[in-house]
Amino acid sequence: MTGRALGSALSGQALFARARFGRTLLTLAGVALTAACGASPAPVSAPAAPPPTEVPLSTSLVTGQGTWAVAVMGGTAAGDNAFWQLFVRPAGASRWSLVTPPGVADNGGLVAAGNSATGSGAALVVGVRPSQNLVFSPLATSTDTGRTWTPGLLGAGLADTPGAIAVGPSGRLLAVLRNGTIEAAPSAGAAASGQWTTLTTAKALATSPAGRVCGVTGVMASSFVPDGKPIVAGGCARPGAVGVFTDAGGTWRSAGLALPGALDRSPARVFGLAADAGGNVALLAAGGSVLAAWRDGTRWTVSAPVSALVAAGGVRAFGFGGGGSAWLLLGGGRAESIGGAGQSWQALPSVPAGTQVLAPGAGGYEALAVSGSRLTVWRLDRGAWVKAQEVNVPIQYGSSG
Repeated sequence: MTGRALGSALSGQALFARARFGRTLLTLAGVALTAACGASPAPVSAPAAPPPTEVPLSTSLVTGQGTWAVAVMGGTAAGDNAFWQLFVRPAGASRWSLVTPPGVADNGGLVAAGNSATGSGAALVVGVRPSQNLVFSPLATSTDTGRTWTPGLLGAGLADTPGAIAVGPSGRLLAVLRNGTIEAAPSAGAAASGQWTTLTTAKALATSPAGRVCGVTGVMASSFVPDGKPIVAGGCARPGAVGVFTDAGGTWRSAGLALPGALDRSPARVFGLAADAGGNVALLAAGGSVLAAWRDGTRWTVSAPVSALVAAGGVRAFGFGGGGSAWLLLGGGRAESIGGAGQSWQALPSVPAGTQVLAPGAGGYEALAVSGSRLTVWRLDRGAWVKAQEVNVPIQYGSSG
């Protein structure tokens, strides 16, 4: 399998399942390409404004199944030997396992989304970003912490942002494409059979009344409000405007998020958006700083800013935990976390070398550090990082060429 890093001890049954997964993806790809030849949609023109700064795909998230982490191994994200991997620490467990969906090259990156539901609503959906000759995004869904995967397909390329996929409380899916179009599917099963419809486009958002006030520069993330309606976020060119929009019967309106104090003279970019038990949580950059914001009904609570100057490395990675919590990896080994609405950013000890991702754990955070094909898990214990686990991932160097 080109561009895959396989587990070190696969049974014959698991190998058969992986091969079947790959064949199914090829069949779905053939259907998508055949359909594309018959009716290719016109590309969406990007709004006439500078694109937002890219945010690395490395991240972590918490769902009803457990805690998941996405990291690139083997080489840098821009190199030929970049192999993106998915790890899981099941709910109630203390150790991480490699569960990357098999059957397709993932050098372009992985994006993942789920929700905090249990049972059948606890599906995790993973999308593979285009790379090399891959021009669409294969999908994979798991309801058993990555032991088995059901293949699916999005007949276009996912955006290069961790928020490119969202899963709603009913299982509805949203996908942000590279051109800013947002596609929707009623369920993971519908997405698996290619039943996607266009929800909106970057151009439609930019030309809406709320979009004109913002000066939309791009779409970075999508999510859902508690009643299941979509909410999307991105960048604004106009100082003081914040690009978070909700869908009101097909009309996109501002979600009402505003910048505090002197930052209201700066352009803002919302680079992270997630659903929370009471509403939504967002991460936004403005004036060289990062702020967290929480939405409860129609009211927003905004944190004090934490400095993340681009000159110092900017945001290297981010993620969300339970209870409205969030974390940031910044330049120079800095890490910050915040516990939820009304709380303050807390500096964590300087992270171990190679740290790509933080993940919330029992009583604190874990740092996932990468060196080539080795993942080292460090646990924060009484103010110091303590080595807790190592995972060796067989990397097929050179197989992506």
